[in-house]
Amino acid sequence: MYFLLIGIIGIALKYLEVAPVAGWPWWVVLAPFGLAVLWWWWADKSGYTEKKAMEKMEVRRQARVDKQRDAMGMLKRRK
Repeated sequence: MYFLLIGIIGIALKYLEVAPVAGWPWWVVLAPFGLAVLWWWWADKSGYTEKKAMEKMEVRRQARVDKQRDAMGMLKRRK
């Protein structure tokens, strides 16, 4: 996501001819988009995306279980 933000800012600065970005070649300004594609490819191939999704689901599941236990009065209170 950060690569996309950097790329969009770079394009805006190049379009508005803000120094020093105005003097940079286009391939430098567009490079963050290529890096974003590489990041997404790596994240999908390595399982990083799936791991983060599973961690998020586990946190939601645990919160739901804790809420149910608290409603039933079974949740241990920490001192």
